[in-house]
Amino acid sequence: MGTPLGNFIRAKRDSIQPESLGLPERGRRRSPGLRRLDLATWAGISVEYLTRIEQGRDRNPSPSVINALAGALRLDLPEHNHLRYLAKITSDECSVDIRPVPPPRDVRPSVLRTLRLLEPGVAIVTNRLGDILAHTTGYQSVATGTGLLDAARPNLNRYLFTDSRARTFFADWDDVADEQTFDLWQAPSLENLEWLTAELTPIAGPDFTSRLNRHRVPRRGVLRLNHPAGHRLRLHRETLELPAESQQLVVFLPADDQTTRAIDQLKASRPIEGS
Repeated sequence: MGTPLGNFIRAKRDSIQPESLGLPERGRRRSPGLRRLDLATWAGISVEYLTRIEQGRDRNPSPSVINALAGALRLDLPEHNHLRYLAKITSDECSVDIRPVPPPRDVRPSVLRTLRLLEPGVAIVTNRLGDILAHTTGYQSVATGTGLLDAARPNLNRYLFTDSRARTFFADWDDVADEQTFDLWQAPSLENLEWLTAELTPIAGPDFTSRLNRHRVPRRGVLRLNHPAGHRLRLHRETLELPAESQQLVVFLPADDQTTRAIDQLKASRPIEGS
């Protein structure tokens, strides 16, 4: 059985065409991508050692080996950081009996005050598991009618993979699903990640599990939304990390004048609280 580290290395190796590295074409092969021999040679390690890492039989490669593999696989900075993170959580020191526990949901009062200062903008406080912990009225206007905030404890991952409306609301559903699933690997603890995957996997199906094991580092672009009211929104995302709580403050900014006007209309049409 492999490990997240081994799975990621194997996936990247399979995605590389040998000729892109100047290696000769060796005819038809049973599996795509770069051979273990080629990767091991480029990284300066033995094929046997690379095989043990990919198959999860060696859980403690040194930082120098991780860096050598990153260089041989031509990883960019986000991919290199992800490789280092997977090496950390795969190590024997982290190989403990994991008991699923729900993540904390408290948001610091100063963060809530900051969120209020952003009104009537579109912003949320979330965590790596996709829980929407707090939001502005502007965000509520954008989400109204989509089902995203209907749950008592809304979660982006649960909405993406279990609510059919999500595939219409998110114009680039596949890209957003890749982003959210990848962020699960940055969860504040393995216990928290296990809590969500244990809950979500049975109901989300292969669309979720295949992404979780793919380790594809997403290329985050403009967020495109199809609002049920007929508006087409394009939003830039600015993220402020809150490392002490493993939370994020995400601000959504209109990418064009049409989106600005559409958001203003959605705010104007939102029912007044208590009416």
